[in-house]
Amino acid sequence: MIKELPRLDEMPPDRPEMAGPDHPIRKMTQQIAFDPAAWTPERKTKVAELFDAMAPEWSKRATIERREPLRDALARGGPLPRGLCVEIGSGTGASTPDLADHFETVMALDLSREMLRHAPAQPGHRVQGDASTLPLADGSAASIVLVNALLFPIEMDRVLAEQGTLIWVSSLGEFTPIYLAAADVDKAMPGEWSGVAGRAGWGTWAALRRS
Repeated sequence: MIKELPRLDEMPPDRPEMAGPDHPIRKMTQQIAFDPAAWTPERKTKVAELFDAMAPEWSKRATIERREPLRDALARGGPLPRGLCVEIGSGTGASTPDLADHFETVMALDLSREMLRHAPAQPGHRVQGDASTLPLADGSAASIVLVNALLFPIEMDRVLAEQGTLIWVSSLGEFTPIYLAAADVDKAMPGEWSGVAGRAGWGTWAALRRS
C-alpha cells in the first residue's frame, strides 16, 4: 500500500506538458515495467541514440521546479540507508549532488555515453550501463533512485538490499515522458511492497520498501 503525503509547497506555474498517456515513450515505459521482453536490443539502441543526441542541451532542463521532487523524496521518504545508492539514468548529473549528500557512495549509471561525457566526474562514480543488467551483486544496493528513468522491476528487486529503498521520481509528474504512477510502480515490483508518495515542484515521487 502506498500512502499519499500532503503537499508542502504550491505548484509552480508554467509546468511543461511534454507528454500524455499516448506518448510513445510513455507506452514503452509501461510495457517495459510489466514485460521484460519489451526491452529489445533494437529499443536499447534507439533509446541510447535518442539520449546521446539530447546530451549537449540536457543540463538546461535542471530547473529548481524539476529538482524539488527528488529533494522532497529524500526528506520525507522515510529513513534511508546510508550505504550504496544506485542512480539509474543519471544523465548529465543534475541529481547526483543531492544523492551524494544522503548516501555514502553513489553509482551514477546511464545508458548514454554522451550523457556521461557531459556530466562532471564528481560526485558519484559514473558508469555506462544498461539498467536491465546491472553490474552489481544481489542485494548490494541500500537504495535505488530513478529520476525519469525506465523501471526494470526484476533487476531492481535483485540488486536492492532486503531493507533497501526504491525511490521513483517523475520531475514533471503526469506530463513526464518516462512516467509511472506510484501504484503502477508498486504493482510492477515483484512481491509485496509499501511506502509513501508525494508531490513537490512540478513533479511526483514515491519511496517503496518490501513489506
